Amino acid sequence: MSIKFTKRAAALILRRGVNSIRIQDGALEDAQKAITKEDVRALIKSGKVYAIKANSTLSLHGKELKEKRHAGRARGPGRRKGTRKARKGMTYKKKVRAQRRILKALKKSSEIDNTMFKRYYALVKGGNFQTKLSLINHIRTTVKMTDERVEELKKL
Repeated sequence: MSIKFTKRAAALILRRGVNSIRIQDGALEDAQKAITKEDVRALIKSGKVYAIKANSTLSLHGKELKEKRHAGRARGPGRRKGTRKARKGMTYKKKVRAQRRILKALKKSSEIDNTMFKRYYALVKGGNFQTKLSLINHIRTTVKMTDERVEELKKL
């Protein structure tokens, strides 16, 4: 078994990121054998699994500002730049990249030709499809696809 679970569980227990979790050299086999969170807690208690120290280089001013923001200050409409959707994060990027992966897979397997690819690529760029599934269903109206193929494309 891999150590992915051990690292993920340790990150939850220690309230740190997965990348900050370390396992001692001799304890790799024990980490692989850990199945439950209790096993991981035992490894943490014995010191075989630990988290590296977090960087904390905030100035006094930065600390005060962080506390004030935690209390809700400096978060009003005057502080905000951009709409709620623009401030939300990388939803557009994630959505478009996922849809483009589907299009490339369909083109590679020659289920759609180059002209269809270009047309759908432009539609994806324009934001016509909300999800991967809506893109797949739209393509499905013109191209015959099996249910297994649809499930395969959903996982991309």
